[in-house]
Amino acid sequence: MSKSVKRVRAALEAVGIAGEIRETALARTAKDAADALGCTVDQIAKSIIFRGEESGQAILFLTAGGNRVDSARASVLAGEALGKADADLVRAQTGFAIGGVAPLGHLTPIRAFFDPRLLDFPVVWAAAGTPHHVFPAEPQVLAQACGAQVADFTV
Repeated sequence: MSKSVKRVRAALEAVGIAGEIRETALARTAKDAADALGCTVDQIAKSIIFRGEESGQAILFLTAGGNRVDSARASVLAGEALGKADADLVRAQTGFAIGGVAPLGHLTPIRAFFDPRLLDFPVVWAAAGTPHHVFPAEPQVLAQACGAQVADFTV
């Protein structure tokens, strides 16, 4: 088991999320993950990372798999202009590679926002530290565990 998956498992246990981390060969895109898990695309909680232009910090937007982040709305929520987070920033601040960023278990605290569409489901699936590992969680519990603010930031 990778260090990233172990870190996510420990973070899940620390907040009382008991879902089993599952390995799937197809978890790079929300559609592939949904197909592999037998759920809807919107039940996939995508971790989208932006870089705050003023702060230089990574900012996480957890969104339903079928939604896209509206950068203007996201910037208003973040209180600063947002830019593309490169792989080095994502790895340095979260400890994960792009494509496998978990919503919790980051190396450093990260501001997070949560798509209300995810709350429409009893269970959502999120990356567990690699592009091939996912875990289930009740969306309300996941939002709270991430310290995420539920807000509308999608198109």
